[in-house]
Amino acid sequence: MSTSPGRPGPDPHLALVRPVLPRSDGCEECLKLGTPWVHLRLCLTCGKVGCCDSSPMRHARAHAGSSGHVIVRSLEPGESWRWCYAHDQYV
Repeated sequence: MSTSPGRPGPDPHLALVRPVLPRSDGCEECLKLGTPWVHLRLCLTCGKVGCCDSSPMRHARAHAGSSGHVIVRSLEPGESWRWCYAHDQYV
């Protein structure tokens, strides 16, 4: 899905998406802190890997809030969906 209810056309944040590669094999912040994660998310603007909202530290959402990089995709095997943190919806 790429449109928002009440707003025609694709999510404007999709313009932030760049060709990126993951910068690490796990959540960058959790690896530094030694904390666990549940699932991984890839920032589609800079390649930072963060943990999901089900993880204790929610680093992917924190990165989106501090950097403005609000579009992520799942790094889980077999998943290819993307999410906009600004609109809390799939894109």
